Amino acid sequence: MKRKKILLVDDSNTILMMEKFILKNGPYDLVTASNGEEAVSKASEHIPDLILLDVIMPKMGGFDACRLIRNNEATSNIPIIMVTTRGEAANVEIGWANGCTDYVTKPINTIELLAKVRSYLGTTEEVAS
Repeated sequence: MKRKKILLVDDSNTILMMEKFILKNGPYDLVTASNGEEAVSKASEHIPDLILLDVIMPKMGGFDACRLIRNNEATSNIPIIMVTTRGEAANVEIGWANGCTDYVTKPINTIELLAKVRSYLGTTEEVAS
């Protein structure tokens, strides 16, 4: 199976480590960014197959980064899963309005995250234990 590239974006090293751990057994090449500006740049540079994007970050938040990624023709069709502690309806609506594809809430549920990643990428792998 061809490996898929996932861009992980979060200002928390702990969350990035957790996402890497959850995805490590899959057919994925992982690229990381620590803020929205870096996410927009790395999305254009690497053209990932999927983006996991935090909402609250320094320099540029996830909603703005999502909108800029959607406005770039090269990255406009990449699925973007917002990863947020803010799962309230109003924040989810802001995410949809800025072009996110889906969302997961923190703390991250391993099974939920893997199910969504697999769904968007059409992959299967063992759950990290």
